[in-house]
Amino acid sequence: MSGGLLIAGTTSDAGKSVLTAGVCRWLARRGMKVAPFKGQNMSLNSFVTREGAEIGRAQAMQAQAARVEPTALMNPVLLKPGGDRSSQVVLLGRPVGELSARGFFGSVPPGEAARAVAGGRREALLEPVLDCLARLRATHDVVVCEGAGSPAEINLRRTDIVNMGVARAARLPVLVVGDIDRGGVFASFFGTTALLAPEDQALVAGYVVNKFRGDAELLKPGIDMLRGLTGRHTFGVLPYAEGLGIDEEDGLRVSLRGAVRESVVAPPVGEDVLRVAVCAVPLMSNFTDVDALAAEPGVVVRFVDRPEELADADLVVVPGTRGTVRALAWLRERGLADALLRRVAEGRPVLGVCGGYQLLGERIEDEVESRAGTVEGLGVLPVRVRFAAEKTLARPSGSALGEPAEGYEIHHGVAEVLGGEPVFTDAGGRALDGCRVGAVWGTHWHGSLESDGYRRAFLTEVARAAGRRFVPAPDTSFGRLREEQLDRLGDLIEEHADTDALLRLIERGAPPGLPFLPPGAP
Repeated sequence: MSGGLLIAGTTSDAGKSVLTAGVCRWLARRGMKVAPFKGQNMSLNSFVTREGAEIGRAQAMQAQAARVEPTALMNPVLLKPGGDRSSQVVLLGRPVGELSARGFFGSVPPGEAARAVAGGRREALLEPVLDCLARLRATHDVVVCEGAGSPAEINLRRTDIVNMGVARAARLPVLVVGDIDRGGVFASFFGTTALLAPEDQALVAGYVVNKFRGDAELLKPGIDMLRGLTGRHTFGVLPYAEGLGIDEEDGLRVSLRGAVRESVVAPPVGEDVLRVAVCAVPLMSNFTDVDALAAEPGVVVRFVDRPEELADADLVVVPGTRGTVRALAWLRERGLADALLRRVAEGRPVLGVCGGYQLLGERIEDEVESRAGTVEGLGVLPVRVRFAAEKTLARPSGSALGEPAEGYEIHHGVAEVLGGEPVFTDAGGRALDGCRVGAVWGTHWHGSLESDGYRRAFLTEVARAAGRRFVPAPDTSFGRLREEQLDRLGDLIEEHADTDALLRLIERGAPPGLPFLPPGAP
């Protein structure tokens, strides 16, 4: 079998990432060799593969669902927003430049394709995107592709490299998923299809309803009417599933004052809970770092944006950001910087990760990210940071607090540590990364708290410094919890999708003779 499928959505956050991961896990459990793929991803949540390439975290999660090692082929183009109008373009795992939205989506003059690829211009990126997809299809039974936004973004169709542009070039059947919890799902299915050109419509095989609450039989009249109007099959009605806890792609799904995930916090093992406040800094990246904390029984994690919300926190996390200098200014403007300084003076725990670590230092020299020159940091760690043009991408491992730990690094800032203790060391006790002074920790390593032994030791230190009678659960395995979540996604497909029809679609492609819905693309 050498099949393929593209999962598009009526909107962003309709459920494309979840459905892609679920299909990957379902097929992997059937013994197929599966790979996820997303031609172009816009996200500040990224991951580093074993070969040192940066890809979207959603694709790394989908690779885990497929039980394969993530590679740069699975996400050839990654856009990392640096503001409202520009993004860093990462091509095949390496940054190739910063580009405005107009420059990225603009047309490519004849004879400038090579220069455009080097600069990340969208039209010129279709060829490497299709090459990556072809290479994955040559080595896997099935490649499950995820679209971006909506395939009916008619202003972007001419330069599309992630939705129907890929589907048409690779002759992939397309499923459109819609979020019924938002309302208007039938109109969205019909309108999305009807705004596509005839050649694109011929590949749209059907629909999947996502996040339905209640008895699916109640939807049958609407699904039958949709079939009559479009000639297309609805391949499943997936129920609303709480607490999936999978990696987010484009932004915070939760309110700043909500929990980090929808699942109920398990009761503490000790007498006290541990409260963690995460500063919701601008351009926050890899906020998935705190998922491992939220997985611990008795640990309550919330995102905050006001200084008074730090008052009852036992640990404050300053997360990564694509705008370290901008985040530092934001903390000062909102009074959060002063609240952090008071915490430090009182010996109360603070953890800075990546950009959050950098702004806790004495000084930042940035001629790369913000081009702000020399900026004074908060000065709570004896660290000076200089931004380098070359991005550090690494998968380090070592030990901390007597426990093994590993993580991944994605940063331009280079830290010069002038004192304190290292957070991570090698087998010989030599410093690898980070700085600790008292109850303040700083590190460039993302994902280190997913190392179970280190996380438990770290939380024990935090509880001691905070004066809490909190005891980490001795048997929490973040890796096992992640696998259970991915299995839940696979179960959603097995139990609520027409899997026989889905297999036929993957193997044979879109059925011939699908009706054209006017008006089509303008």
